[in-house]
Amino acid sequence: MSADKIIEEDTSCCASCGVAAGDDVKLKNCTACYLVKYCSIKCQKEHRPKHKRACKERAAELRDEILFKQPEGSHVGDCPICCLPLSLDVKKSSMTACCSKVICNGCYCANERREEEASLDQRCPFCRAPLPKEGEYDKYIMKRIEANDPAAMRQEGLGKYYKGDFTGSFEYCSKAAEAGDADAHCQLSRLYNLGHGVEKDEKKEVHHLEEAAIRGHPKARYNLGCHESDNGNIERAVKHWIIAATQGHGLSIKALMDLFKEGGVSRDDLAAALRAHHAAVDATKSPQREEAEACDRIRDTMHAKDSN
Repeated sequence: MSADKIIEEDTSCCASCGVAAGDDVKLKNCTACYLVKYCSIKCQKEHRPKHKRACKERAAELRDEILFKQPEGSHVGDCPICCLPLSLDVKKSSMTACCSKVICNGCYCANERREEEASLDQRCPFCRAPLPKEGEYDKYIMKRIEANDPAAMRQEGLGKYYKGDFTGSFEYCSKAAEAGDADAHCQLSRLYNLGHGVEKDEKKEVHHLEEAAIRGHPKARYNLGCHESDNGNIERAVKHWIIAATQGHGLSIKALMDLFKEGGVSRDDLAAALRAHHAAVDATKSPQREEAEACDRIRDTMHAKDSN
C-alpha cells in the first residue's frame, strides 16, 4: 500500500484503537513519518511494533527529500554591503567583531580607500562602529555572544578549538548549532569524528554533516559524499557532490571528474555540474574584489621580501 493511501485511510482515526477524531478526541500525527495518527501516547506505544518498519522507511524518505534539495545558495550567503555572493574561500572575506557581519574583501578595501581619501577614522564598513583596538577583539565577540549571536558563538568555539580547548569548542558550537548555524554543525561533526571534547560517534558526526549540508554548507556536503562513497553508496555520493559543485565547491568538482574517469558519472551530469560550478564562482567576482586580491598579492610579496 502506498504512503498516500495510508494517509487517506488512517488519518481520520487512531491507528491503534480505531477511535475517530471528534470534539472529545484530538488525534496527533506520528511526528517521524506523518503517515498515521494517534489519540494518546499509550496508543502510539502499543502500535509501535506494527508501525516501526513503515515509519522508519517513510522517515528516511522525508529526510532525503530535505537533504537532497538544492539550496538557494551557500551557507556564507551574500556580502551585506555589495549584496554579491560571498566566496567559499574564507581568505576573501572577514567577520567583523562589532556586529558579526561577514564582509567581502572588496568592500573592506573600498571602505579603507574612502576613509583614507577623506582622512576619516577607521570604522566597520557595515555598522560604522569604531574598529576594535589591539587586544579588544575578544571583548567585542563576548558582547555579541551575550546578545545570543550564533556567528559569534561559533567564532568563539572555533577559537577555542585551535587553542586546544575542545570542551569549550563543543560547548559554544553546540549553542550556535542550536540556533541554526551551519558552520557550527560542521565543526561539531569534526569534533565527533576526531573524538575531541566528546567521544567519537560516527552517527552524530553524519547527523551534523547533514544538518550543515541542509543549511547550504558545501564542504559538509562534500564530506557526506566521501562518507557515502566509502560505504559503496556511489549514487548518493554523486548527488551530494553535484549539489556542492553547483555551489562553487572545487573539491566536489574534482571528485566528480575523478569518478567520471571510472564511469561513475555521466558526461551530461558532469558537464551540467561544471557549468553550474563556473557560474557560482563567477557570481562571487567583482572589480572591487579583484582589486582587493591584487592588493593582497602585493602585500604578500612585500612580506616575503621583508622576511628574506
